[in-house]
Amino acid sequence: MTVAETKKVHIVGDALPNMPWEEKPEGLDAPVWRHSANPVIPRNPVKGVARIFNSAVVPYEGKFIGVFRAETINGRPHLHMGSSEDGLSWTIEEERIAFVDEDGNPFMPNYAYDPRLVKVEDTYYIIWCTDFYGAALGLAKTDDFKTFVRLENPMLPFNRNGVLFPRKINDNYVMLSRPSDSGHTPFGDIFLSESPDLVYWGKHRHVMSKGGQGWWQSVKIGGGPAPIETSEGWLMFYHGVTGTCNGFVYSMGAVILDLDEPSKVKYRSSNFVLTPEQWYEEQGFVDNVVFPCATLHDAETGRIAIYYGAADTYVGVAYTTVDEIVNYVIETDEVIAGDREEGKL
Repeated sequence: MTVAETKKVHIVGDALPNMPWEEKPEGLDAPVWRHSANPVIPRNPVKGVARIFNSAVVPYEGKFIGVFRAETINGRPHLHMGSSEDGLSWTIEEERIAFVDEDGNPFMPNYAYDPRLVKVEDTYYIIWCTDFYGAALGLAKTDDFKTFVRLENPMLPFNRNGVLFPRKINDNYVMLSRPSDSGHTPFGDIFLSESPDLVYWGKHRHVMSKGGQGWWQSVKIGGGPAPIETSEGWLMFYHGVTGTCNGFVYSMGAVILDLDEPSKVKYRSSNFVLTPEQWYEEQGFVDNVVFPCATLHDAETGRIAIYYGAADTYVGVAYTTVDEIVNYVIETDEVIAGDREEGKL
């Protein structure tokens, strides 16, 4: 694609003028760039918590609120709330989120990790990896970040990386997920399911396959932050995993899905857009991990801030613009397996 052919893309959504932002460093030849003061959440951020990573944030009442994967000092992960004035300096609550069932009775997960936080209409939904006789998806909702109601688990085990779309499509809720096993899954493609009520899920479709000509996503892939609606389609950041003689390496990729049939891939970059290069990504509890879980974006300027887990130890922030990342994905597009199809066999 030439400069003359570069598309002008816009985000469908609200303005967010107070989101974190840094301009692209001069001379950088990459579509995504890191926050200069990463990591934004260090080790031992609050009493009883050793590490926070793979977490989700949203704008709320003029500020920012988050649901964080908190690895406690006994090694078991739980979800904690956090708040911030600027999206960079976070106050993490010491107590884990107190979930209740729909009758108001305590309903706490045995463990919880890798949350996504998505607003659909007037309700905020948390999706995380939970224990349901093996690794499965947990689902909860809140209207005020004070009461958190756990709903029925949306999928059978084994499953991870549940991501809701931020609006209904054809009157249904739509969720991405990555069927897996109960171990450190050595495989995985991204699938899609629909529901009229968040209870009964069906119309399952294959969305994306691992692989391609490059090796960075050769082992498995998984959905990241909630897809961003744009004039070109649903923009989604995701993680891709490769195997090396020193273990797995997690990188970040980008894809554009069809607005009306999101099981169809319109464009998918053949390259990673961020990979472990900095000390906080290469060295930690699990080395060599970049794991995107959330974005903040401003429809007025097209700015996007990406929150990602780094080395299963820290939270990092990276930036791009909708014009830059969408055009990069189109320019580096690669067709992998049946990505262009509806995913229905």
